[in-house]
Amino acid sequence: MIIASRREFLRAGGFALAGLGLAPDRVRAAAARFRARPDSPAPLEVIAMRSDVAGSRVWFDPLGLYVEPGTTVRWIVRDNVHTTTAYHPGNDQHSLRIPEGATPWDSGYLVNPGDHFEVTLTVPGVYDYYCLPHEAAGMVGRIVVGEAGGPGNQDFDYWVGRPGTEAWRPVPDAARRAFPGVERIQNERRVHAQEVVP
Repeated sequence: MIIASRREFLRAGGFALAGLGLAPDRVRAAAARFRARPDSPAPLEVIAMRSDVAGSRVWFDPLGLYVEPGTTVRWIVRDNVHTTTAYHPGNDQHSLRIPEGATPWDSGYLVNPGDHFEVTLTVPGVYDYYCLPHEAAGMVGRIVVGEAGGPGNQDFDYWVGRPGTEAWRPVPDAARRAFPGVERIQNERRVHAQEVVP
């Protein structure tokens, strides 16, 4: 039998399952158990670290990303030398812009095309990060993990005047302008740099 369309293929598959005596509810339950297996790998999202030939324009692509908790995010160098570094006081006294209780990261310098670094994000909230050598040029990114919340979902200067934050460094103006909005990320799931940065 030749199946001419995707719809006919799915219909034929449904008939085959019915012929085996498997009810649709049991098929869905079996599929859910397979997806929830603890030994199955975490979902993976990839963010490219980019630069134009002259190095005058640098960016993460996508610049904004929505993921579910438990997703692994991998940054890969495509051009130039970059880092992916969470906004966190443990990273050179930067202001806190990841969820409290989340583990901050710093990839160190990734030098060669193909070099990569990854983290698995489990705590829901907004994660803002930057490239150490290019932060002042606006090379930043934002990831929304599940429900938006935490310091990354607040104004950039929310911490000013609070005890214990006197040494924190503010986010540079060029970086502030480069971040896509949280609501836009939630709606579109992926926001690419060329859509935000001219």
